This record gives sequence, structure tokens and C-alpha cells, in this order.
Amino acid sequence: MSALIIIAHVKEGVDLALKYRLNQRIIDIIQEHHGTSLVRYFYQRALQQHEDARAGGKIMKLREDDIPEVKEESFRYSGPKPQTKESAIVSLADTIESASRSLEKPTPQKIETLVNELIDERISDRQLDDCDLTLGELKIIADRFRFTLLSMLHTRIAYPKAGPKPAAPRDETLRPDVMAATRKPETAPPVSAA
Repeated sequence: MSALIIIAHVKEGVDLALKYRLNQRIIDIIQEHHGTSLVRYFYQRALQQHEDARAGGKIMKLREDDIPEVKEESFRYSGPKPQTKESAIVSLADTIESASRSLEKPTPQKIETLVNELIDERISDRQLDDCDLTLGELKIIADRFRFTLLSMLHTRIAYPKAGPKPAAPRDETLRPDVMAATRKPETAPPVSAA
């Protein structure tokens, strides 16, 4: 069910784009930005649940046929694959940005590995077959993604927490003209009774 909700966001995005009469090129990018890629997390979770059901089914003496198969195509976006360079770049940016959020303590090496693996995965899954991106352009795109992620995810130094500020003497905290106006009048010495 969760995979269906995620897959449905493409159709919902297209519906919104049509409602607001966005340019057709933008609508195409919305429709193509996931291509026919696999919703991997939910697919792998379904496979694990299937294995658990099979193991439990043996204990309960269920027939193998009573446990439904997990079909990969049920966990794929409906496409089409990116048709233009722009769609392909948005597709890569979307997957790389979302995956980068799961990096614990991002380092330049972890970011480089993530970017390379995700681009290689899209190539292996043939998601970029219908667009005109060259390998040279993919290298430039990967470099830009690495640079951007390094800028976004760099760790900042931990600044020490500020303790309570020492109280400044009153005379140093006011301007001279204010000090004179707020100064307590000196008391006159007592008049001696003579």
C-alpha cells in the first residue's frame, strides 16, 4: 500500500500541473522524473515479508500457492522514462538528494560513492536510455551533484555555548548624556547646627 501512495505522487503532480496550466515541458518532466524505476525500499520490504510468510506458512502447513508472489512491476513507476536531458537531470537530482538525507556523518568520500552508485544504478536499470545524455555530460552532472551536496551537507564546527554574560558596571552601559541624567543626585552634607 505504501508503495502505491509513493507511486501515485507522479499522477497527482501531473494533475496539479494541468490544473494550474503549467507548460507542457514541465508536465513532461513531472511525469518522467521517476521513469520506470523501482521503489526499492518497499520492494525489498515486500520480498522480506514474503519470505517471512513462506517460513510461517511452512509452520502452519500452508501450500506455497496460497502465498501471493511479489511482482517487481507492481513496485515500479509507470513511466515513461526521461525523454530529455532536463528530465534525466531532474530524475537524478531527485533520487540523489533524497538518498543524501540518509547519510550519517557525510564525508566527501561517502557523497562521491553515493552519487556514483545512484547514477550507475539508473544506467543499469536503463532509465536514461531514452534521453540524449552522453557519458561526458553525466560526468559533469555527477561532479556538480557532488559539489552541491558537499556544500549542503558539510558539517559545521561546534561553537561553545555562551555562558551567562558578566554584569557590566552601570556607568559603562549607558551613554554619557544618559548617565548624567540618570545619576542619583549627591546628597548634601548635613548642615551643622551652629
